[in-house]
Amino acid sequence: MKELLEILIIIIFYIFVAASFLQVLYYLVYLRFVIYKESGANSETLPVSVVICAKNEEDNLRQFLSTVMEQNYQDFEVIVVNDSSTDGTADVLRAFQNKYPNLYVTHLDRKADYIHGKKLSITIALKAAKNDIILFTDADCIIDSEFWIENMQKKFDLQTKIVLGYGGYLKDKGLLNRLIRYDTLFIAIQYFAYTLWGLPYMGVGRNMAYRKSLFFETKGFASHLKIASGDDDLFVNRNATPKNTKIIINKNAFTHSLPEKKFLKWWRQKRRHFTSSKYYKFKHKLMLGVEFASRIIFFSTFIFLMIFDDFKILIASIFGVRLILQILVLKFAASKLQETGVVILGVFFDFILPILNIFMVLHNFVTRNKTIWK
Repeated sequence: MKELLEILIIIIFYIFVAASFLQVLYYLVYLRFVIYKESGANSETLPVSVVICAKNEEDNLRQFLSTVMEQNYQDFEVIVVNDSSTDGTADVLRAFQNKYPNLYVTHLDRKADYIHGKKLSITIALKAAKNDIILFTDADCIIDSEFWIENMQKKFDLQTKIVLGYGGYLKDKGLLNRLIRYDTLFIAIQYFAYTLWGLPYMGVGRNMAYRKSLFFETKGFASHLKIASGDDDLFVNRNATPKNTKIIINKNAFTHSLPEKKFLKWWRQKRRHFTSSKYYKFKHKLMLGVEFASRIIFFSTFIFLMIFDDFKILIASIFGVRLILQILVLKFAASKLQETGVVILGVFFDFILPILNIFMVLHNFVTRNKTIWK
């Protein structure tokens, strides 16, 4: 029995070393984002159409829409699609229209026997848009700077068709808020770094832009119309290329959204996001899946070896190399994206999130996520 345990320990040690190597490799990939410096701004002033889809967003529109309408930019329109709201959304939008002549509103009425998702709202908005540059945000987003539109549109040139911005969450008290902001930070590190390496695979609808011409040339959401989610990440996944996609990390181009305050609401939100990731291109699923699996294996084998292996100093040293690299990447990335209070706890969240993600995926297997909007 003792010999079998020794053999098992040796096997698990080599698995731990392999997982550690992969994890270090991934963090070296993320360093591309850490050392990235903003450049290549377009000097032109391009007309922009901002698109917001709203469903029962009376309070959020009243609080945040002005940060969009009062942008310091000379040529832009804002299109809000009121998707079957049953609260006072329509009244709030009418009041804003009286104040801002460049605000255009479309009202959708949902029939009892017909359910449509956000993709229909976006398609209608794009058909109505006057301009080729379409900038997206959500009704619950606050625009951090009056120069948001200016900075986002500067990234477009003749080749650029997609621009990926950072959409964070507002800082608040509590462990859940830090978990949400760490999760958002880590996902941003990944999709920004991969884009810089020529592998763009997703963006967030809270803050991204693309050309209207690209949308209609590629038939919009036709390839994933039946999928409830994916109006942002799946569109990017289908259409982004190394040459047509850029990122922007200028602080004047950030947006921040209201974070969920209850764990179950955040859980449902994350589950919904997982429903689209399985439709990513194979190479993207592979690179994300290997990172996820290696992280699970890294932590689980580390715990096993620290209990049963005699070479604890060696095991801890290998763990420490990955930990130091992780903290450095998180620290500098958090500084770039102005996320505070998440780095140290991020070491703990880095262990917890994969476990939560596994349960979310399993949950999606046995239940049908009925929420199709947002």
